[in-house]
Amino acid sequence: MTVDVMLPYYGDVDQMKLAARSVMNQENQDWRLIVIDDGYPDPEPARWYSEITDPRVAYLRNEENLGANGNYRKALDLAEAPIVVVMGADDIMLPNYLDVISKAFDTFPEASVVQPGVQVIDEQGIACTPLVDAVKKVYAPKTKEPVLLQGEKMATSLMRADWAYFPSLAWRTDVIRRIGFTEGLHVVQDLALLLDIAAENGSMVVDPTLAFLYRRHSASDSSVKALDGRRFDEERAFFEGQARRFRELGWQRTARAAAFHTTSRLNAATLVARSLAIGKTDSLPRLLKHVVS
Repeated sequence: MTVDVMLPYYGDVDQMKLAARSVMNQENQDWRLIVIDDGYPDPEPARWYSEITDPRVAYLRNEENLGANGNYRKALDLAEAPIVVVMGADDIMLPNYLDVISKAFDTFPEASVVQPGVQVIDEQGIACTPLVDAVKKVYAPKTKEPVLLQGEKMATSLMRADWAYFPSLAWRTDVIRRIGFTEGLHVVQDLALLLDIAAENGSMVVDPTLAFLYRRHSASDSSVKALDGRRFDEERAFFEGQARRFRELGWQRTARAAAFHTTSRLNAATLVARSLAIGKTDSLPRLLKHVVS
């Protein structure tokens, strides 16, 4: 089963190289790697890829910066294989990744997406479990074997806490391309995609086999937006919309989970304390609004 690995890129060159090498070093060599450079101001990526002779590796550079959402959508347009991964340019596939997701799709051919086991690492590549990931573990499915989640059960589980790790997900190309990324969403675009699949009674496989290293940066775009409260403006509007959507579907448990968005509120509450500790009081009104609304 050929897998297209799309690598939208803008950022640290060395970490991007590690990500690309982790694809090229897969035990399962039935892959194609396409790097989409969103105009990062450094000539090194182009030079580095020009020296790679493997015909399965392609490097493209956007003429103008599309932003994360736009570059993701371009990546989907370029996918040709039946399965696609939109990988983070600072993450790492373990050598068994393609074998794990391929076996999952073979076992559950009706599934639209596969979530393999993930270990979070920090900027230095050291395994860690920040609070947000500790919460994810609490709400993620508890299983020692691959399990299929579908429809309302899938949506309710994800709405209670978005425990999926988007860069590690493997998707059926026809499904993710048909649904696509919602324009205007930057923080919750991955959750929106998964909920769209669930809403049409689609399904996802959760396989606990460790196969992917997800890098979490304290200075990432989502972290910065979280600390100043911007991400919660997007999240609050999103959850309100999802609550209405699932009430109309008659999925009352999912609608209640969306209305309460408990873990999102808890995240904002922890940032209130962090903002006070560093003296960033200008963000407090936004954060407190999300905690109580």
